[in-house]
Amino acid sequence: MDFKILLEQNFNLQNLEFILRILIAGLCGMFVGMERKNRSKEAGTRTHFVVACGAALIMVISKYAFFDVIQSGANEGFDVRLDPSRVASTIASGIGFLGAGMIFIYRNTIKGLTTAAGIWTTSGIGMAIGAGMYVLGITATVIVLCAQFLLHLNFHKAKSVKLKILTVEDVSEERYQSYMTEFFKNNGISVQDVSVVRNAETGNRDYTFYIDLPENVSEDDAITWAGHNSSIKSSF
Repeated sequence: MDFKILLEQNFNLQNLEFILRILIAGLCGMFVGMERKNRSKEAGTRTHFVVACGAALIMVISKYAFFDVIQSGANEGFDVRLDPSRVASTIASGIGFLGAGMIFIYRNTIKGLTTAAGIWTTSGIGMAIGAGMYVLGITATVIVLCAQFLLHLNFHKAKSVKLKILTVEDVSEERYQSYMTEFFKNNGISVQDVSVVRNAETGNRDYTFYIDLPENVSEDDAITWAGHNSSIKSSF
Protein backbone atom coordinates (compact mmCIF):
# COMPACT_ATOMS: atom_id res chain seq x y z
CA MET A 1 0.00 0.00 0.00
CA ASP A 2 1.25 3.45 -0.85
CA PHE A 3 2.55 5.36 2.20
CA LYS A 4 0.62 8.49 1.24
CA ILE A 5 -2.66 6.57 1.11
CA LEU A 6 -1.89 4.95 4.47
CA LEU A 7 -1.15 8.37 5.94
CA GLU A 8 -4.41 9.83 4.64
CA GLN A 9 -6.40 6.92 6.04
CA ASN A 10 -4.93 7.25 9.53
CA PHE A 11 -4.83 11.03 9.83
CA ASN A 12 -8.38 11.90 8.90
CA LEU A 13 -10.65 14.29 10.77
CA GLN A 14 -11.94 11.58 13.09
CA ASN A 15 -8.46 10.64 14.27
CA LEU A 16 -7.64 14.30 14.79
CA GLU A 17 -10.71 14.53 17.00
CA PHE A 18 -9.49 11.51 18.98
CA ILE A 19 -6.13 13.22 19.52
CA LEU A 20 -7.96 16.38 20.59
CA ARG A 21 -9.94 14.37 23.14
CA ILE A 22 -6.76 12.96 24.64
CA LEU A 23 -5.17 16.41 24.83
CA ILE A 24 -8.23 17.96 26.48
CA ALA A 25 -8.37 15.09 28.97
CA GLY A 26 -4.68 15.61 29.73
CA LEU A 27 -5.21 19.33 30.35
CA CYS A 28 -8.09 18.63 32.72
CA GLY A 29 -5.96 16.12 34.59
CA MET A 30 -3.09 18.60 34.68
CA PHE A 31 -5.25 21.23 36.40
CA VAL A 32 -6.28 18.73 39.07
CA GLY A 33 -2.65 17.68 39.49
CA MET A 34 -1.46 21.27 39.88
CA GLU A 35 -3.69 21.68 42.93
CA ARG A 36 -2.29 18.48 44.44
CA LYS A 37 1.30 19.51 43.66
CA ASN A 38 0.78 22.90 45.33
CA ARG A 39 -0.15 21.05 48.50
CA SER A 40 2.99 18.86 48.30
CA LYS A 41 1.02 15.65 47.81
CA GLU A 42 2.19 12.27 46.56
CA ALA A 43 0.92 12.65 42.98
CA GLY A 44 1.26 15.90 41.09
CA THR A 45 0.82 17.43 37.66
CA ARG A 46 2.56 14.76 35.57
CA THR A 47 0.84 11.81 37.22
CA HIS A 48 -2.65 13.26 36.81
CA PHE A 49 -1.86 14.32 33.24
CA VAL A 50 -0.71 10.82 32.26
CA VAL A 51 -3.67 9.14 34.02
CA ALA A 52 -6.20 11.36 32.21
CA CYS A 53 -4.51 10.84 28.83
CA GLY A 54 -4.33 7.09 29.37
CA ALA A 55 -7.96 6.84 30.40
CA ALA A 56 -9.06 8.87 27.37
CA LEU A 57 -6.94 6.74 25.06
CA ILE A 58 -8.37 3.48 26.43
CA MET A 59 -11.89 4.89 26.16
CA VAL A 60 -11.35 5.85 22.51
CA ILE A 61 -9.96 2.38 21.79
CA SER A 62 -12.90 0.77 23.57
CA LYS A 63 -15.45 2.72 21.53
CA TYR A 64 -13.91 2.87 18.07
CA ALA A 65 -11.10 0.34 17.64
CA PHE A 66 -13.20 -2.70 16.71
CA PHE A 67 -15.40 -1.42 13.90
CA ASP A 68 -13.18 -3.21 11.39
CA VAL A 69 -13.87 -6.53 13.14
CA ILE A 70 -17.61 -5.95 12.92
CA GLN A 71 -17.36 -4.88 9.26
CA SER A 72 -15.16 -7.87 8.39
CA GLY A 73 -17.62 -10.24 10.02
CA ALA A 74 -20.54 -8.63 8.22
CA ASN A 75 -18.76 -9.01 4.88
CA GLU A 76 -18.32 -12.72 5.54
CA GLY A 77 -21.88 -13.20 6.71
CA PHE A 78 -21.17 -13.37 10.44
CA ASP A 79 -23.07 -11.46 13.10
CA VAL A 80 -20.23 -10.10 15.25
CA ARG A 81 -21.30 -8.56 18.55
CA LEU A 82 -18.91 -6.73 20.85
CA ASP A 83 -19.21 -5.14 24.28
CA PRO A 84 -17.53 -1.71 23.94
CA SER A 85 -17.61 -1.17 27.70
CA ARG A 86 -15.44 -4.19 28.49
CA VAL A 87 -12.12 -2.51 27.68
CA ALA A 88 -13.15 0.72 29.41
CA SER A 89 -14.15 -1.16 32.57
CA THR A 90 -10.54 -2.21 33.11
CA ILE A 91 -9.58 1.42 33.74
CA ALA A 92 -11.33 1.52 37.12
CA SER A 93 -9.62 -1.64 38.39
CA GLY A 94 -6.23 -0.57 37.03
CA ILE A 95 -6.44 2.86 38.63
CA GLY A 96 -7.31 1.15 41.91
CA PHE A 97 -3.82 -0.35 42.11
CA LEU A 98 -2.23 3.02 41.34
CA GLY A 99 -4.31 4.76 43.99
CA ALA A 100 -3.57 2.11 46.60
CA GLY A 101 0.12 2.84 46.23
CA MET A 102 -0.45 6.42 47.39
CA ILE A 103 -2.16 5.56 50.67
CA PHE A 104 0.07 5.32 53.73
CA ILE A 105 -0.60 4.73 57.42
CA TYR A 106 1.82 6.33 59.83
CA ARG A 107 1.20 6.36 63.57
CA ASN A 108 -2.53 5.82 63.16
CA THR A 109 -2.72 8.62 60.61
CA ILE A 110 -3.88 7.86 57.08
CA LYS A 111 -2.23 9.83 54.28
CA GLY A 112 -2.97 9.98 50.58
CA LEU A 113 -6.69 9.15 50.53
CA THR A 114 -7.68 12.42 48.85
CA THR A 115 -4.89 12.12 46.29
CA ALA A 116 -5.87 8.51 45.52
CA ALA A 117 -9.49 9.58 45.11
CA GLY A 118 -8.32 12.40 42.84
CA ILE A 119 -6.42 9.95 40.64
CA TRP A 120 -9.52 7.76 40.40
CA THR A 121 -11.72 10.76 39.54
CA THR A 122 -9.15 12.00 37.01
CA SER A 123 -9.41 8.68 35.21
CA GLY A 124 -13.18 9.17 35.09
CA ILE A 125 -12.67 12.63 33.59
CA GLY A 126 -10.40 11.12 30.96
CA MET A 127 -12.98 8.44 30.18
CA ALA A 128 -15.74 11.01 29.77
CA ILE A 129 -13.72 13.17 27.38
CA GLY A 130 -12.43 10.10 25.55
CA ALA A 131 -16.05 9.13 24.96
CA GLY A 132 -16.73 12.58 23.48
CA MET A 133 -18.62 13.89 26.52
CA TYR A 134 -16.67 17.13 26.68
CA VAL A 135 -19.13 19.13 28.78
CA LEU A 136 -19.39 16.38 31.38
CA GLY A 137 -15.61 15.91 31.65
CA ILE A 138 -14.79 19.62 31.85
CA THR A 139 -17.61 20.24 34.32
CA ALA A 140 -16.33 17.40 36.52
CA THR A 141 -12.87 18.99 36.43
CA VAL A 142 -14.26 22.33 37.61
CA ILE A 143 -16.27 20.62 40.37
CA VAL A 144 -13.21 18.71 41.64
CA LEU A 145 -11.03 21.84 41.63
CA CYS A 146 -13.67 23.92 43.42
CA ALA A 147 -14.15 21.19 46.01
CA GLN A 148 -10.41 20.88 46.64
CA PHE A 149 -10.00 24.62 47.16
CA LEU A 150 -13.19 25.29 49.09
CA LEU A 151 -12.98 22.30 51.43
CA HIS A 152 -9.48 23.33 52.49
CA LEU A 153 -10.83 26.64 53.78
CA ASN A 154 -11.34 26.98 57.51
CA PHE A 155 -14.89 28.26 57.84
CA HIS A 156 -14.61 28.51 61.61
CA LYS A 157 -12.02 31.29 61.50
CA ALA A 158 -12.31 34.68 59.85
CA LYS A 159 -8.55 35.03 59.56
CA SER A 160 -6.93 33.56 56.48
CA VAL A 161 -4.21 30.95 56.65
CA LYS A 162 -1.24 30.07 54.46
CA LEU A 163 0.17 26.58 53.99
CA LYS A 164 3.85 26.54 55.02
CA ILE A 165 6.54 23.90 55.24
CA LEU A 166 8.53 24.13 58.48
CA THR A 167 11.76 22.10 58.57
CA VAL A 168 13.43 21.37 61.91
CA GLU A 169 16.78 19.57 61.80
CA ASP A 170 18.92 17.65 64.28
CA VAL A 171 16.32 17.12 67.02
CA SER A 172 17.26 14.83 69.90
CA GLU A 173 14.08 15.05 72.02
CA GLU A 174 12.01 11.87 71.87
CA ARG A 175 8.55 13.47 72.14
CA TYR A 176 9.32 16.55 70.06
CA GLN A 177 6.65 15.85 67.41
CA SER A 178 3.76 15.41 69.83
CA TYR A 179 4.92 18.38 71.91
CA MET A 180 5.18 20.74 68.92
CA THR A 181 1.91 19.51 67.40
CA GLU A 182 0.11 20.32 70.65
CA PHE A 183 1.98 23.62 71.00
CA PHE A 184 1.05 24.70 67.48
CA LYS A 185 -2.57 23.73 68.08
CA ASN A 186 -2.72 25.86 71.23
CA ASN A 187 -1.39 28.82 69.25
CA GLY A 188 -3.92 28.55 66.41
CA ILE A 189 -1.63 26.73 63.96
CA SER A 190 -3.10 23.67 62.27
CA VAL A 191 -0.64 20.86 61.51
CA GLN A 192 -1.70 19.17 58.27
CA ASP A 193 1.06 16.56 58.14
CA VAL A 194 4.44 15.63 59.61
CA SER A 195 7.29 13.63 58.12
CA VAL A 196 10.34 12.38 60.06
CA VAL A 197 13.79 11.30 58.85
CA ARG A 198 16.18 9.68 61.32
CA ASN A 199 19.93 10.26 61.07
CA ALA A 200 21.58 6.83 61.27
CA GLU A 201 24.86 8.25 62.60
CA THR A 202 23.67 10.62 65.33
CA GLY A 203 20.27 9.10 66.06
CA ASN A 204 18.69 12.56 65.86
CA ARG A 205 15.68 13.32 63.70
CA ASP A 206 14.79 15.87 61.03
CA TYR A 207 11.14 16.93 61.09
CA THR A 208 9.06 18.50 58.32
CA PHE A 209 5.81 20.10 59.50
CA TYR A 210 3.13 21.07 56.96
CA ILE A 211 1.28 23.81 58.81
CA ASP A 212 -1.51 26.31 58.16
CA LEU A 213 -0.05 29.58 59.37
CA PRO A 214 -2.70 32.22 60.31
CA GLU A 215 -2.11 35.88 59.58
CA ASN A 216 -1.58 36.76 63.25
CA VAL A 217 1.40 34.39 63.48
CA SER A 218 4.58 35.28 61.59
CA GLU A 219 7.09 32.90 60.07
CA ASP A 220 9.69 34.16 62.56
CA ASP A 221 7.39 33.19 65.43
CA ALA A 222 7.06 29.64 64.08
CA ILE A 223 10.84 29.33 63.65
CA THR A 224 11.46 30.66 67.18
CA TRP A 225 8.95 28.25 68.71
CA ALA A 226 10.38 25.30 66.79
CA GLY A 227 13.94 26.02 67.93
CA HIS A 228 16.93 23.96 66.79
CA ASN A 229 18.03 24.47 63.18
CA SER A 230 14.71 25.57 61.68
CA SER A 231 13.61 27.04 58.39
CA ILE A 232 10.25 27.74 56.79
CA LYS A 233 9.03 28.16 53.22
CA SER A 234 5.80 28.45 51.33
CA SER A 235 4.29 25.34 49.78
CA PHE A 236 3.28 27.30 46.62
